[in-house]
Order: sequence, then structure tokens, then C-alpha cells
Amino acid sequence: MAQETIGFVGVGLMGQGMAKNILDGGYPVMVIAHRNREPIDTLVARGATEAASLEEMAAACSIIHICAPGSPQVEAVVAGLLPNMQAGAVIVDCSTSDPSSTMKLAEILDAKGLHMADAPLGGTPVQAEAGELATMVGASETVYSRIKPVLECWAGAIVHLGPSGAGHKMKLLNNMLAMGYAAMYSEALALSNKVGISTEQFDSVIRGSRMDCGFYQTFMGYAVEGNREAHKFTLTNALKDMRYLESMADSVALANPVGNAIKNSFALAHAAGGDGPEDYVPHLVDYVAKRNGVKS
Repeated sequence: MAQETIGFVGVGLMGQGMAKNILDGGYPVMVIAHRNREPIDTLVARGATEAASLEEMAAACSIIHICAPGSPQVEAVVAGLLPNMQAGAVIVDCSTSDPSSTMKLAEILDAKGLHMADAPLGGTPVQAEAGELATMVGASETVYSRIKPVLECWAGAIVHLGPSGAGHKMKLLNNMLAMGYAAMYSEALALSNKVGISTEQFDSVIRGSRMDCGFYQTFMGYAVEGNREAHKFTLTNALKDMRYLESMADSVALANPVGNAIKNSFALAHAAGGDGPEDYVPHLVDYVAKRNGVKS
């Protein structure tokens, strides 16, 4: 079988490291610019080629990764690729997308002899650079077997969960837990300070205890150390994911009061001004504190 040629749409915080690792794995990689030229120039200097358009990428690549903010953007990219895709080509959506959109795209692609896989990400930009992300995959067995060697270039942990959409369903469940931690930590810290226990005292008890975890440590990298980039995942994306989770719960008539509470915590922060590209999840602590008259 001829070597796969890999396209990559969305070489941002996560995508740049992923594309770099695919290059290092020996695959030809084609990238396309959006707003920021720096990662494109860096990847081209390492051996990637630059596509002038989605049409050019579609014609040249057999497996195309997409890292986009959400389903509307993924749908737009797929629409741009679709008319010129190679027979049997695969789209791998690494975004955190709405599973219902993913499954609809899979049907559209399948009708044209093409394939859809969802491989959303677990991890940070540092892990993306190191090739140590986790991914949860939705794809047929045949497509999964085909894309797995490429995924192994950028992921240290890969779990195949089922057909298209399964990866995105699991990613939303994962993010419900992660954003739930963020909402609880923010509220606990506000209450802690309100009753006279400092953030540093709070951290001295939780850190190293059974309540400690990797997410706690990156979150508290801001609350304790003031590192605004300790966990670079935006409040806007967190809110989007919790809205997707709510939609998924609604689709199976599941009551999800905890999920709704998490969503509302992020919605309040977003409405209060936490809607910028550098407003990250750990900054939720400031919005919860301010809402409660606490100096964070």
C-alpha cells in the first residue's frame, strides 16, 4: 500500500505539535494557514508543504486531520474538502465536536466512498509537542486500523471506543468531569477565602491528598502561582463543550442537573467578560470570587 499523505487543518496550540510529530514519524504532511503564520512557517521549515486551499489539500492527501473550535467550523472545513477528496480518503476530527454532527458527517462521507473518524484530544499543548496526548477514537474497525499508525505519532494513549461519534461522546463525558473540577475548585476557593482560609492554606491541605490530581495541579498553577497560562483551554471552549454535553443528554432524555450547573458556572463567567482568546479555565476562579464579593 502506498504511504499515506497527511493533511492538517488547524495547526494551533495543539495542532502544531501534532503535525510536527507526524512529520517526525516519516509521513508527508501538508498544512494550511488560517490566521497565524508562525506555526505554518515552523512546520514548513521542518519539511511540511503548504496548501494554498482546502481543494488543493483534499486532492493531495489521503488522511486529513482537523483541529477546530467546534462543529460549525468542522462542517465548513469538510464542505470545503469534500468535492476534491481522493477516493477512500479519511477525515480525522480531533476537535471536541457535537457527536450528532459527527455522525451526520460520517453518513455524508460514507455515501461518497469516504470515511470519518473522530479522535478528540486529552492533554495539553506541552503533551502535544511531546507526542504524549491521549485520544478516544470513533471509527469503523477498518478505518481505525488504517489511521492508528498515524495516531501513534502524536498520541501516547489511544482507545478505540466504537463507530463514528463514539470518541466525541466520550470526550464530552471527560470534559464534564474536568470542567466540573474547575467549577468546584472555583467555588471552594471563594468559600475558603470568605471564611478566612487563604488559597495557600487550602492548597497545602489538598495538594498531595486523595483529592489531588493532574487537573488540580494545572488549575492551581494560576490560583496559587499566578501563572495565567498554566492550563491553556479557554472559558469559551469550556462553555461550548458543556452546551454540547447538554444537547447529548437531551437527545436521550437524560436529566443532567450537575452538567447544567457546570455549564451555568462557565456561562456566568463568559457573560461577565471571560470570552477572550486568553481567558482560560483556571481564570474561572476570579469570576466566581468576584460574583461573591471575594478578592481572588
